Amino acid sequence: MSDLQPGTCHVEAGISTRKNRRPLLAGRWLPGPSLVVSMAVAVIWLASLTGCSGSGADAPAKYAAKSPDTPELFSIPQEQMSHVQLVTVQPTNLTRTLRLSGAVAYNSFRTTPVITQVSGPVSRVMVVPGQRVTRAQPMLYVASPDFSQLRTNYVKARDAYALAQKSYARAQDLYQHHAIAVKDLEQAESAEVQAGGDLASAEAALRVMGITDPDSLLKGPPSFEVPVLAPIGGEVVEQDVSVGQLIQPGNTQCFMISDTSNMWVLVNVYQKDLPFVRNGDPVTIQTDAYPDVFQGRISYVAASLDPNTRTLQARIQTSNPGGKLKKDMYVTASVRAGTIRDAIALPDSAVLRDSENMPFVYAQVSPNQFGRRTVTLGESLEGKTQITSGLKAGDQVIGDGSLFLQFANSLQR
Repeated sequence: MSDLQPGTCHVEAGISTRKNRRPLLAGRWLPGPSLVVSMAVAVIWLASLTGCSGSGADAPAKYAAKSPDTPELFSIPQEQMSHVQLVTVQPTNLTRTLRLSGAVAYNSFRTTPVITQVSGPVSRVMVVPGQRVTRAQPMLYVASPDFSQLRTNYVKARDAYALAQKSYARAQDLYQHHAIAVKDLEQAESAEVQAGGDLASAEAALRVMGITDPDSLLKGPPSFEVPVLAPIGGEVVEQDVSVGQLIQPGNTQCFMISDTSNMWVLVNVYQKDLPFVRNGDPVTIQTDAYPDVFQGRISYVAASLDPNTRTLQARIQTSNPGGKLKKDMYVTASVRAGTIRDAIALPDSAVLRDSENMPFVYAQVSPNQFGRRTVTLGESLEGKTQITSGLKAGDQVIGDGSLFLQFANSLQR
């Protein structure tokens, strides 16, 4: 067995073999002298573990005897008090902040589906999702016999109206020169009015199909393809048709366009927080995807609660620089909800949790003597945690350094 150095615990156990055993006595081996010595040293080593853990002046804290009915107390040597921060509990005013979970959605006021009134198969698709379009830009073309017929009707009506206008003007001139009777003038006038009505009807039929400028049809060659134009400017966020697909007029949605520079955030508000959420309140929005902070305002608070979640939905309108916010992205919205006056608050570092996840602090019982005190938490904001019960003004607790004491306490256990 090697020599034991001062201040250390070291044991070299003896090895029990048949050589260090005595001969059999009544059919059994008896332990030899070396084995007895080894067992004695092992017992001494186990008994000295407490002394090896360092309970002298170098230990961080001295723990008193544990009692199931009284809180565990311990003392911190005066020379080690400089390593911990002692905080005096004082009432303060805290700005209440509600953290509401929600998801990003398109701004419905700036989002519209693209639906055509033309029937027929899709012949060409001109845009793809993610592409930005301007108002009246062709998005796809539909091969429609109905459009071809409407175009023909418009050309005929336009020509007939132009002829009727000329005839009526000629009849007026002849009547002024007493060359025709009043009846002939009235007939020319009636023909001009009827031709104008036919032209207006043919033009309206084309406009219903999305042709905003029917006269542009006369500039090109006849075609059976009708363009489906973008009703607003924005980004193509959905495409629901492909080449060859048959479109039903007024029923088939072709695309979805949205102005993604301005988005909505839909958040859920619990009943207890309803008094603090109002239209026009400023909101800061954060997401795990980016470090950026987005600014917005509450634009609408629903009139009724969701019967399943018992929450009220609120709508936040926010700008979307760079298009970073995407539909259905989870976000956290922070709403300033007044001030908590005369609140008891501690630095976040002062609040710890035990093995059962119950919050507690180390409160001073007497000079250099501390003990655990269970507390109830309230709001947590700007590096401070509100204490709703368990402490009162004037109490002193450990701030920075409390985690060190908890670790030392766990070693002693």
